[in-house]
Amino acid sequence: MCLSTQHQPYNPVLKKAYWLRYLIVLLSIFFSSFNLLATSLPVQLANVYDENLDVQDFLISEKFDGIRAIWKNGSLQTRQGNPIHAPKWFTSTLPDIWLDGELWSNRQDFEFVTSTVRKLVPIDSEWRQIKYMVFDAPNYSDTFQTRALFYTQTLDDLNLEHVKPVEQKRLDSNAALSEWLRQLVEEGAEGLILHKTNALFKEGRSDNLLKLKPYMDSEAIVLEHLPGKGKYKGLLGAIRVRWYADNSEPVEFKIGSGFSDVERENPPAIGSEITFKYHGLTKKRVPRFASYLRLREDG
Repeated sequence: MCLSTQHQPYNPVLKKAYWLRYLIVLLSIFFSSFNLLATSLPVQLANVYDENLDVQDFLISEKFDGIRAIWKNGSLQTRQGNPIHAPKWFTSTLPDIWLDGELWSNRQDFEFVTSTVRKLVPIDSEWRQIKYMVFDAPNYSDTFQTRALFYTQTLDDLNLEHVKPVEQKRLDSNAALSEWLRQLVEEGAEGLILHKTNALFKEGRSDNLLKLKPYMDSEAIVLEHLPGKGKYKGLLGAIRVRWYADNSEPVEFKIGSGFSDVERENPPAIGSEITFKYHGLTKKRVPRFASYLRLREDG
């Protein structure tokens, strides 16, 4: 009789080890599949707004500082595809369409939202303070303008206290954009989001979806006065400055906004140091939306 057909005595330790190993393999396959699904959810990601783009090509809304949440196929998930454990009452009334938005409570309340949303067992009293701020109803065939009208009408008809359509606005200039950003930031908002009006849904990062956050400020040296045109003829139009940032090569650029009429008549002297505000940097490291704030005082 060959060795392979010999009867082996029953060993409960070996049998237990076998089943344990089998269970580990099954769990490994399960979690690998879960991770694969978690990275496959199609979402749009935002680039940073560039002042060379035409603001009139976009619909603009407040950027809500919450947890990104996608409602799709009857499941509420993060943008990575991980499940969000919301109470049944929160999701049972959501429409049977694809939605994208932020779980949010109040401005500057991100820590509370994160703590609430990440719990595996939802706490009802906490979720009663959460709203689903919907800013898109993604599909692959309609422009964002059409999608915005659709999600707004759909959610207005549902009239749910905890699900709100995000208002989209049109602005006609970068100056108006900067002013609205300033007002919202003073009220505690995080910034603005710009959706390209005629863009179809496109997974990943593109200029169809842009973000604009609060301004930063810095100092620069005045190099030159540039004459004004039109209503500023005979007055200062802009100043050319040199900016030293992050101990890297200096950058030269123009600042033409932020001056009062008195400052245009009596501009900061060449060689003086001024403070300016801006909203991030271009690829060439030039400050975006640079605007004059004041002559920098000693000390």
